[in-house]
Amino acid sequence: MKDKNTLPIYKSKKTVKLSKKEEREYQKLKEELIQIKVNDENITVQDNEIKRLMDKQQIQSDNIIKKINNDLNGYGKIDILLQDDELEEIMIIGSNKPVYVYHRTKGMMITEILLTEPEIRQIITKIANFVQRKIDKQTPILDARLPDGSRVNATIPPITADGPTLTIRKFKKEQLTIFDLINFNSINTHLAAFLWIVIDGLNVRPSNIIIAGGTGSGKTTTLNTLTSFIPTRERIITIEDTLELQIPQNHVIRTETRPPNIEGKGEINMDVLLKNSLRQRPDRIIVGEVRSKEAITLFTALNTGHSGLGTLHANSTQETVNRLINPPMNVPTIMINSIDFIIMQNRIYHPSKGTIRRVTEVAEVVGMEMNKVQLNQIYRYNYSKDKLEYIAISSNALNEIASMKGLSSQEILKEIENRQEYLENNLKNERIDIYETKKILNNYEYQQNKLIEE
Repeated sequence: MKDKNTLPIYKSKKTVKLSKKEEREYQKLKEELIQIKVNDENITVQDNEIKRLMDKQQIQSDNIIKKINNDLNGYGKIDILLQDDELEEIMIIGSNKPVYVYHRTKGMMITEILLTEPEIRQIITKIANFVQRKIDKQTPILDARLPDGSRVNATIPPITADGPTLTIRKFKKEQLTIFDLINFNSINTHLAAFLWIVIDGLNVRPSNIIIAGGTGSGKTTTLNTLTSFIPTRERIITIEDTLELQIPQNHVIRTETRPPNIEGKGEINMDVLLKNSLRQRPDRIIVGEVRSKEAITLFTALNTGHSGLGTLHANSTQETVNRLINPPMNVPTIMINSIDFIIMQNRIYHPSKGTIRRVTEVAEVVGMEMNKVQLNQIYRYNYSKDKLEYIAISSNALNEIASMKGLSSQEILKEIENRQEYLENNLKNERIDIYETKKILNNYEYQQNKLIEE
């Protein structure tokens, strides 16, 4: 990590600052409220209770009301950070140390917020209570989520020597669309058109895809945008550790894993959810992140005719394959053929553009040779030009789609060009949401069907 003095300072105009007099009044008011709520089953503090006590103590300050609400009903000093949709990550690294944040466009920043150990513990305890879990010396690690879906990881001594830590991965309130990724240059219109065809499969052969990359590279965001290419008539089941996907379809079942309770019981992991999903007649299975033994269940499903998409932590297409076939996933090598494409996504530091996210490679799984999985590179990222280039001579998946539809290789490539042109024609200056994006994509299919009928 860079020295803190080299990092830009994050400042919020909404920060509540108290005068010395207000600080004394605030502490007195807070202690009285805590005493009132000690034996009260309803721990939520109402505004009228605060105002009544303030009138009693002859306190007049809107700042005190805001701070009390933040501390008792929110998350104290970091509440203002949680409300900023431009922040991806909030990082508390110990008591009386600056809170760090990761900004979506400015990268790593340092705040002027300092938290004492009791303040950090209060936030962690509140989160643990929300998910009905405990964090103590016997279980000093907490993985949880906030009501808005943000991921949380907390640790306390003895495993973190400098005091309790808290890392919160935030998600944008509005999901990005395929048009957003094109405008951000994360992908280009040719790749978008290519993926559109292989995902909908022209209604005859949908492809199975793994999106791989490092932490914070944008895998889940890309996965979510690609679900817009799934035909509306399909039944989709999603399986996630934390509900992040927002799929613009009507027929979606969203499932989420459940950690053990305070007694260590009641855990429902991804493998259980995946096995259960196979009893629900899914057309498409989407796994938020493949990590462990659920990989074998997923690949068994893909080998028996189900279609699926998922993400995986890896740094290259070959590493993706290696992770799948080795512990703890242990997918038999012969089953890897059920995956059609591996999409690599990376977070890159660009000298003039700062932190950028790019699809850097798309590789097709084309078979086995001497018990080794063979990959065919379809797209490759040119770092010097910041450009994704189509380098494939052919694609097995495209050829199979063409054959099943009675099309020639030239006709299937022409369809990619048609869809690329359609996407370019629908790129707009004003931002549209995922549901409007889905309408635009559906309209293309409607126009095509109308031409066939005529």
